[in-house]
Amino acid sequence: MTVPERLSALRKIMKEKGITMLIVPTADFHQSEYVGEHFKERMFITGFTGSAGTALIGLEEARLWTDGRYFIQAAKQLEGTTVQLMKMFEPGVPSLEAFLEEHLKEGDTLAFDGRAVSVGEGQEYARIAEKKKAKILYDEDFVDPVWKDRPALSEEPAFDLDEKYAGESVSSKMARIRKEMEDEGCNTHIVSTLDDTCWTLNIRGNDIEFFPLVLSYAIIRMDRFDLYIDERKLDKALQEKLAKDGVVLHPYNAIYEDVKKLSDKDIVMIDPSKLNYALFNNIPKSVKTVEKRNPAILMKAIKNPVEIENIRKAQIKDSVAHLRFMKWLKENIGKIKITEMSAAAKLDEFRAEMGNFIRPSFEPISSFGPHSAIVHYTSSPETDVEFHTGTLYLSDTGAGFYEGSTDITRTFALGEVPQQMKDDFTLVAISNLHLANAKFLEGCSGLTLDILCRQPFWDRDLNFNHGTGHGVGYLLNIHEGPMGFRWKYRAGEVEAFQEGMIITDEPGFYIEGSHGIRLENELLARKGEKNEYGQFMYFETISLIPFDLDAINPDMLNAEDKKLLNDYHARVYETIAPLLKEDEKEFLKKYTRAI
Repeated sequence: MTVPERLSALRKIMKEKGITMLIVPTADFHQSEYVGEHFKERMFITGFTGSAGTALIGLEEARLWTDGRYFIQAAKQLEGTTVQLMKMFEPGVPSLEAFLEEHLKEGDTLAFDGRAVSVGEGQEYARIAEKKKAKILYDEDFVDPVWKDRPALSEEPAFDLDEKYAGESVSSKMARIRKEMEDEGCNTHIVSTLDDTCWTLNIRGNDIEFFPLVLSYAIIRMDRFDLYIDERKLDKALQEKLAKDGVVLHPYNAIYEDVKKLSDKDIVMIDPSKLNYALFNNIPKSVKTVEKRNPAILMKAIKNPVEIENIRKAQIKDSVAHLRFMKWLKENIGKIKITEMSAAAKLDEFRAEMGNFIRPSFEPISSFGPHSAIVHYTSSPETDVEFHTGTLYLSDTGAGFYEGSTDITRTFALGEVPQQMKDDFTLVAISNLHLANAKFLEGCSGLTLDILCRQPFWDRDLNFNHGTGHGVGYLLNIHEGPMGFRWKYRAGEVEAFQEGMIITDEPGFYIEGSHGIRLENELLARKGEKNEYGQFMYFETISLIPFDLDAINPDMLNAEDKKLLNDYHARVYETIAPLLKEDEKEFLKKYTRAI
């Protein structure tokens, strides 16, 4: 079926059920950023494959809201589908909520699958409907009847993450969560976010491609932990291990009935941004709920000493793999056939040689030439292109090792490239280094510090249309809150930096139809000097891969910029060179030379 045919079939169902508008988000039942194949309804109904976006299907029109990372990609993929692109945060473009406020009419019915939207989102849709004297319908999956060949729910097995990697026992994590519950006067906590449950139980899985998560829900009480999961995912040893920590197993979907049995003796902690609307509405009205952020969110963002030591090892492994990849690329461009897909596969070959490599930590962004201007481009057999000299190649990839996850972006000059590309590359490098070398007082957030990265752009009346950085999970989600670098407020990403947090630093610059550049390192927040003015902090750059000096314009660097770049490259050489063969050392020496 084509997208117009799918929309036609869906509209037939909508008319039968009296639905005026249907919201189809990018979501599973757990508010995951990236979802398993079973949950890709928005992709199915619109044809847009990006990781973020919400569709609104009307009886005559269809619209898709997505952010600046995907404007170019969405415009191409929506051609001929009749779905209109709504560019989020652009002047004159209403938000989904504002659009509903304007176009929903008295007597209309607004529908959505209540399991696939958060409490906060569902309540906002309900508020708008009530204001407009419309109805909501949320107790069905309306796309499912149209999706005849829909993939089944994943049945992949879970695995135990040993404490030598996790750094903290399950019982310790449970005790810390229960202490926060007690502090808030709660005796019950409902958790539906996959990474929070996996982190708490020191388990990982295979239910979402690239992300080692397990489809599950949890109800945490003061004396037990109810885990809702397909038991076939857990082998006998893992079941026994969980049982020792007071974990009681239940069928995956049984939670929807079990929450109906909560009584007025239960005081339930919920996170409205993380719990789904349908599950929340099954809680009896007599039960008191306390709205608080899931305690595990901040706990898992502050890496413990064991995790930090492991992550350093993972970063060094990935840095060595990247250096070998860079050498292979530079020495073979123009000599052998290299494509976007084969280059990404080659990098993973080098990673696999480093040991304890599990899988890529997210879908690789391997983009050559004009494709690199598409911020979150995904190469496919239909779009894959062969490399040639005279332009840039952008590689935004990551590795999942038992020692942790990595997220690294490098842009490489393939042969001699035009001066404009070098100038743009140098601007991105300057911005990356300025942020990485921040010194700041405790209490600062990414909202405070983002200007350090964007100032070189803004000085030139330029900008990049995506966030500057995100937290990184330990073999969990590659995008992890509650901190981030961005210049606009975004709920859930304004946490002040604490020692042990890891965040990316990834400015970019993109010229549609020509080239794109992004340089991404991971930073570890650390405490510095403490004096009468307060606790100072700084970042340690833990990704140690050269910035391609073939793409640097030295004339754009002032003395301080040169020092920052040379100091970084000196650290790269000092740390990585002892792990290399002689020819690799010589290559590294060339690309970390002082300028």
